Amino acid sequence: MPLNTIPAEAFVSRNYHLWEHQWLLLTGGDFSTGRFNSMTVGWGSFGCMWGKPFALAVVRPTRHTYQFMEQHDSFTLCAFPPELRPALQIMGTRSGRDTDKVALSGLTLVASECVAAPAFAEAELVVECRKIYWDDIKPDHFLDPDIERHYPRKDYHRMYFGEILTIRGVEKYAFPADSQ
Repeated sequence: MPLNTIPAEAFVSRNYHLWEHQWLLLTGGDFSTGRFNSMTVGWGSFGCMWGKPFALAVVRPTRHTYQFMEQHDSFTLCAFPPELRPALQIMGTRSGRDTDKVALSGLTLVASECVAAPAFAEAELVVECRKIYWDDIKPDHFLDPDIERHYPRKDYHRMYFGEILTIRGVEKYAFPADSQ
C-alpha cells in the first residue's frame, strides 16, 4: 500500500485507540545485519518533548526485543489495517528467541527510509525514530497503587523516547492540507 510522507505537524491519530485497541509493532535493531526483533505493543505515546516530535515505547527487560532496543540507536513503530490483527497477535505472543514469528505472521520486512530498524510492507503507518532518552519505571513513583497490578513479576518497563525522524502513512493519519 502506498504511504505518503507526513510532516510531524500534520500527523493525526486517535492515540488511545491506536495504542490500546489497534496496537503497533515495535521493531528495534538493524535490518542490514539481520539483527532485529519486533513485538506488538499496546502502551506508548506520541507527542512533543524538548522541542522535538517523539514516540514513547515501553519494553519489559524480559522481552527478547529489549536487547535490540538496548544495543541499537533506532526503532520503528508500525500500525496495520484491522484485517492484519491476527498477524499482530502472533507477533505479540511468540518469542523471536526461538521462533521466526515474522514468517509465521505472513508480514514482510522492508528497509526503513531513515533508520536502521526495519519496517513492514503491509503497514498503513510507519514511524521511524532515533532514541534520545530512556528511563526505567520506578514503582516507588506510582501515585496510583492500582498501577502495580500490571507488574505481578516486578518486571517494570524501560521507557524509550525516540525523536520522530519521519512518518509515512495512509491518508487517515494526515491532517488535511487545506485545514492547516
